[in-house]
Amino acid sequence: MGTYKLQGKKVFIAGHQGMVGKALTRALEKEECQILTVTRKELDLQNQAAVNQWFKDQRPEVIFLAAAKVGGILANTLYPAEFIYENLMIQQNVINAAHQSTSERLIFLGSSCIYPRMSPQPIPEEALLSGPLEETNQWYAIAKIAGLKLIEAFRKQYQCDFISIMPTNLYGPGDHYDSQNSHVIPALILKFHTAKMNGHPTVNLWGTGTPLREFLHVDDLADACLFLAKNYSDSQAINVGTGKEISIKDLAAKISQVVGYKGEVNFDATKPDGTPRKLLDISKIAHLGWSARTPLDEGLKNTYQDFLTKGIL
Repeated sequence: MGTYKLQGKKVFIAGHQGMVGKALTRALEKEECQILTVTRKELDLQNQAAVNQWFKDQRPEVIFLAAAKVGGILANTLYPAEFIYENLMIQQNVINAAHQSTSERLIFLGSSCIYPRMSPQPIPEEALLSGPLEETNQWYAIAKIAGLKLIEAFRKQYQCDFISIMPTNLYGPGDHYDSQNSHVIPALILKFHTAKMNGHPTVNLWGTGTPLREFLHVDDLADACLFLAKNYSDSQAINVGTGKEISIKDLAAKISQVVGYKGEVNFDATKPDGTPRKLLDISKIAHLGWSARTPLDEGLKNTYQDFLTKGIL
């Protein structure tokens, strides 16, 4: 495809109040487009009739589908039914409504957890459905795979110009800080900050600390989403990441330093680690000319500053 222009378009951000949605809003404000948003109270994306009516009334030309139920290992373990059901409903309603209202572009946000637990590393897009999933997040992963396949099906049958983006682990301003339901970076920030404020001599963390993870700042993801909306059109999903990885142990050390926690850090090897390694092959997006810009140390600092502004403790 040639370069698609967002300028002057009606652009709907589904999930604008989440971390990714807020980052997309910040990025799109520089694009001279008309941004459409709607709260969950105003429009339940799980309600098909309501979604169809909203699309009929608003006629968005571009959709960024960032709405999803998300969480870490514990949340996925505790709420498997919600993770699969809610995500399936949101995706099928928005994607179908975009087709029915003849939207020009739809950008579906998937997740790197869709790939098999023991994928080749770095993980190429072709690894999809080539082996068993990581059990601790299979419910969310299966829902996201279904969304990706919906995109493929609508492209194949109706020639809809819809694409899927597979981001690696995300972090940054607007994240959700909760000891039970957070992803690793916000969970560690909360844990170390709490320990620092309460003078705890040790912090205990789940797992061995050996798993390797790749982390992408959410503003870099938003930048990639806009870049791909303008420059990518293919039925195959495209990975978005940094191409760099870090062990959970080293990540914990970085975060404790950013927070200013001086105590001891212990790992509980009786608790699950999750996938041992998860690095995305980003050669496809690199070939198109995009790369991430935010170094991890800088990103962790601005994420902790964002945490402090929330006044959680």
